[in-house]
Amino acid sequence: MPLSLPHAFVKRHAWIALTGLALGPQAVADEPTQVVASFSVLADMVRNVGGDRVEVTSLVGPDSDPHVYSPRPTDARALAEADLVVLNGLQFEGWMTRLLDASGYQGKTVVATDGVPLLAYGGQSLHRQDEEGDEHDGHDHDSHEEHDGHEEHGGHGDHDSHEDHEDHDGHDDHDSHDHGEYDPHAWLDLSAGLIYVANIRDGLIAVDPDNSEHYASRADSYMEDIQAAHDQVLALLDDLPEHAQVIVGHDAFGHFSRAYGIDFLSPVGLSTEAEPSAADIARMVDVIRERQIPALFVENMSSPALMEQLSEETGVPIAGSLYNGALSEEGMTSHYLGMILHNAEVLHQGLVDAEGHDHDDSHDHHDSHDDHDHDHDH
Repeated sequence: MPLSLPHAFVKRHAWIALTGLALGPQAVADEPTQVVASFSVLADMVRNVGGDRVEVTSLVGPDSDPHVYSPRPTDARALAEADLVVLNGLQFEGWMTRLLDASGYQGKTVVATDGVPLLAYGGQSLHRQDEEGDEHDGHDHDSHEEHDGHEEHGGHGDHDSHEDHEDHDGHDDHDSHDHGEYDPHAWLDLSAGLIYVANIRDGLIAVDPDNSEHYASRADSYMEDIQAAHDQVLALLDDLPEHAQVIVGHDAFGHFSRAYGIDFLSPVGLSTEAEPSAADIARMVDVIRERQIPALFVENMSSPALMEQLSEETGVPIAGSLYNGALSEEGMTSHYLGMILHNAEVLHQGLVDAEGHDHDDSHDHHDSHDDHDHDHDH
């Protein structure tokens, strides 16, 4: 993939050794690029692209929810010392603009969703489907190739300062969690993940041009892994019923749905902090029964109480746990690609088992994806 190298951001190093002697140019050059990522998924992407040339701090760590995160004083210090900041954008990190202001950071900021095809958020999926009936738009199962030229999708140019995207990402009311008109969870579509990686690559090259070949090579290799995982997810979910419907705790899987053709219903909106009303729960029970929803899924960042209540009232089993906004501390789901493949496997297993047990017209499905070795540190 041809690279367009931005104008280099000049890094400042004022580092004095304990002996009182200034470090020489070679020692300074060997210092890794300091990158702050807003949450764990982005941090994993940066590590894959940067390798040993980056040192990454994730403000929101594994198994932690970016929706309800409250920045700490140490976060402002980390930003003040950073060479590069990477955030999702699309109002996902409602706390980020104020944190950047508090830190005084004036360096380059990568908005990872720049150029990603936007997905309008039309309100809670339960109510949205009530209004639309059973009609469904077609889901695009094409490969990422149609999205490769991410400049065509409304990229926002070179974000040399966080001031460039305050309208794009920030809002002042931390408690409202107003995610705006677009679904920000774009990384759940691996085609969009390719654009994330390209943006991260370009940001690293901009602040560390001496290692541009290193970043470009690692990004190319990582993109190959992403494409392979995308193809694997398509193959794994291809034998499921068209527009299979499942229930999740909050409405975060729109991009996954658009890419891979499973419809996710939720009684609440985009934020994990939202609480369903008694009417929402009652309506969801009716929907599960009327549509014979085969499976419920909990999420790693949300309390399982709602799904347990729905399962108890309807008799529909909880088929597994899905990951969306946070990686785990260890295991397969501690990496971005492992997280997506885990979700596909759990969905496949839950829906195939439900179909086999609950429907007369069950099909012979094969799930040979029990073991994956997803070490993406090339």
